Amino acid sequence: MEFSRRQLLGAGAAAGMFATSANAQSLSEIVAGLRDPARPSLYPIAPVTPRALYRPAINPGLLARARAALDARSGMIRHRDVIGITDFSRASRDPRFYLLYVGSGMVTEYHVAHGRGSDPAHTGWLNHFSNAVGSEASSSGAYVTGDVYYGKYGRSLRLTGLDYSNSNAEDRAIVVHAAWYADPKVISQHGKLGRSEGCFALSELSLQYVLQQLGPGRLLYADKV
Repeated sequence: MEFSRRQLLGAGAAAGMFATSANAQSLSEIVAGLRDPARPSLYPIAPVTPRALYRPAINPGLLARARAALDARSGMIRHRDVIGITDFSRASRDPRFYLLYVGSGMVTEYHVAHGRGSDPAHTGWLNHFSNAVGSEASSSGAYVTGDVYYGKYGRSLRLTGLDYSNSNAEDRAIVVHAAWYADPKVISQHGKLGRSEGCFALSELSLQYVLQQLGPGRLLYADKV
């Protein structure tokens, strides 16, 4: 069967409109599914779409610990729809900060820097945790997210430690914030991210999305298995 040039162009345009509509619908469904309609949109969504994983890449042992922490502290965690999980068993060159959408099981992942006190030689791997004031190390355990404020690194998310292993989080000013050294571009140059002073440091774009989706009153769990 032969088609005229006009027919071919018309078919191509129709196919393009269908593809565009399908993509737009898919994105809108994802955004609608992730946004909590009961929570006002205080923070703009990042102008990038994070990688969504429908088969969670989170280590099963770490995931089990995070879920146990959520159940054990149900009275302290107001919202259970989204959980933040950081797998410090992985190198800083790998995405290891996850948002788990509990209802759907969907996971998004981001790069995050660890504290310089946890990696004195700057190998890109977290060697140990510390809760000591002045250690500049990352701390393990369960945190509850607090309010968003403007600090030294711009918009940041306060954290309160709920375990003996991170009970000094507020005294140490451990928060979630953005930093240039946590941008994935640094990995292409140095093979690893830079180091924080114990905070969960993300890229600027990743932070925007995390603030929108995690927000106050949720669990952030960090550990290595």
